Amino acid sequence: MDMAQVDVTVPTVFTPNPHLSDAINGNIIQSEIEGGVSMHNLPRGSVVEIETQNRVYTLVSCGEGDALLHGHPMFCPEPVLVTIHGSTWGGTMLKHRFIGRGMHLEFGHPDYDGPILTSRIVDIRPAGHVPMAA
Repeated sequence: MDMAQVDVTVPTVFTPNPHLSDAINGNIIQSEIEGGVSMHNLPRGSVVEIETQNRVYTLVSCGEGDALLHGHPMFCPEPVLVTIHGSTWGGTMLKHRFIGRGMHLEFGHPDYDGPILTSRIVDIRPAGHVPMAA
């Protein structure tokens, strides 16, 4: 019997770094548990909704970490081209070009100095997704 070879991609799992504090290692592990989206893996033209504690944003990936973003009445009431820096836990440590549940999205806006930080991300889903009833 001829067995076909199957390539299986095994995801890498974060191994705690002894040079980082327990709190930082714990945050990184928690971000893997809660999940999220890496801008590196989000194809150009992909559309996702990012639900934060205060708003729902729509993001269209433009590649290279750039995105059209809208959903905030002041910063992006209409789609605006922004640079997604990544997500933070509320401090200065950034998970580069990652949009993570339980974290705060940080992005650069062409009309504002410094980064803009959202409230905590509650959910990330493909645009138009309707949650199923339990």
